[in-house]
Amino acid sequence: MASGVTVNDEVIKVFNDMKVRKSSTQEEIKKRKKAVLFCLSDDKRQIIVEEAKQILVGDIDDTVEDPYTSFVKLLPLNDCRYALYDATYETKESKKEDLVFIFWAPESAPLKSNMIYASSKDAKFTGIKHEWQVNGLDDIKDRSTLGEKLGGNVVVSLEGKPL
Repeated sequence: MASGVTVNDEVIKVFNDMKVRKSSTQEEIKKRKKAVLFCLSDDKRQIIVEEAKQILVGDIDDTVEDPYTSFVKLLPLNDCRYALYDATYETKESKKEDLVFIFWAPESAPLKSNMIYASSKDAKFTGIKHEWQVNGLDDIKDRSTLGEKLGGNVVVSLEGKPL
């Protein structure tokens, strides 16, 4: 990768756990990540899992009423992040789940941070169907924008909420 930034093994593990849906017990399903943020390490050399910046499937309906809104609130207003979001949505034909890689690059982020994140994002993950670069809250706060990314005008609901 162009920036010399590497991906921490824990990030790869989290990604693989989110990507592969094994038949699991109810307890294992509750521990599955619905959303997680990744950041650069303090020395800016590694992409790491950001501490306490995740939503577990088991949190939904317990401490998290709306996973999408809660996810948006995890994003820092003044710095870049990478995120994986496990979107549950409905089209006119069926229910679906897809993993979305999000490059969060708000305009208020420091230029150096933006440059490092932008040049490191290609260290991403294989098998991601949807990628989304977001440059501010206006781009992400309305769930219909993600709905459009997932399937254009055929998506009728996201996380059980109509679009």
